[in-house]
Amino acid sequence: MRRGVQLFKLLMGYALLAIWLTACGGNPVPATQTQAVTPSDTPLPTETEPPPTPTPTQVPLVARVNGEALTLEEFQAELARFEAAQDSTEPVDEASARDRVLQDLISQVLLAQGAREAGYSVDDATLQSRLDQLTVSIGGEAALQSWMEANQFTTESLLTGLRRTIEAAWMRDRILAEVPTTAEQTHARQILFYKVDEANEALAQLDAGTDFAELAGTYNPVSSGDLGWFPRGYLTEPTLEEAAFSLQPGEYSRVIETRLGFHILQVIEREAQHPLDPQAYLIQQELALKDWLDSRTGQSDIEITLP
Repeated sequence: MRRGVQLFKLLMGYALLAIWLTACGGNPVPATQTQAVTPSDTPLPTETEPPPTPTPTQVPLVARVNGEALTLEEFQAELARFEAAQDSTEPVDEASARDRVLQDLISQVLLAQGAREAGYSVDDATLQSRLDQLTVSIGGEAALQSWMEANQFTTESLLTGLRRTIEAAWMRDRILAEVPTTAEQTHARQILFYKVDEANEALAQLDAGTDFAELAGTYNPVSSGDLGWFPRGYLTEPTLEEAAFSLQPGEYSRVIETRLGFHILQVIEREAQHPLDPQAYLIQQELALKDWLDSRTGQSDIEITLP
């Protein structure tokens, strides 16, 4: 019933590359190549027909994020790394994998753009220092080259991906650092039933004066249904959260039906600002990052061209 930490898988993806690029981390962005027309293919100029101007070769893209390109080559390499990192005993859903990888790349670009707008950028010296440390940690130049080949990196794409990842990680850390360590919280307990008749019978006992904690103990002797302290956004069931923050201490709810069963909830305590425990703080950070990305996505010009 407590919310799982999902977006932090994405965060760890950024952190891993920022901490020397794990085998499935990294997001290369190959630079656009140009191809000039060779003299043998160029007609001789005349007074009425000037020679054609060489034009750059079109690089296939999967998306543009506020004008910043994500190339098909980059996407395919990242998809291959993602699929290689999955459990080989379970089939990979190709459509789901493609969507996830593309969205992760777009999110990383948005974070990196946010960092640059905030005045942070990775200079060449810092980038080279990170690359040198990566080279040492992986076992030298030969080992690095083998690792790059195995993970479909070129030197150029590695440096470009590393630069972007460092910027994205900086912006991520800034967002997370701004999350307060206290929040409005409630301390509640519940009794969970799997049959509505049992729930209604228990509610009748409570209405007749039975002590909630005593009754909860008969159904859950270990914890008496104690959910502990939690902030908004912590419970996975919105109807339970709504009840938890609408009741006053000592009050209990009517029977609440969710996908888990039938609940009766009692609020024990409430505080406008209560210290967040580590798990709740992590979830608040997750929600803050998700909110930032959702807001940024809504304000951005994102063109997806993935076939």
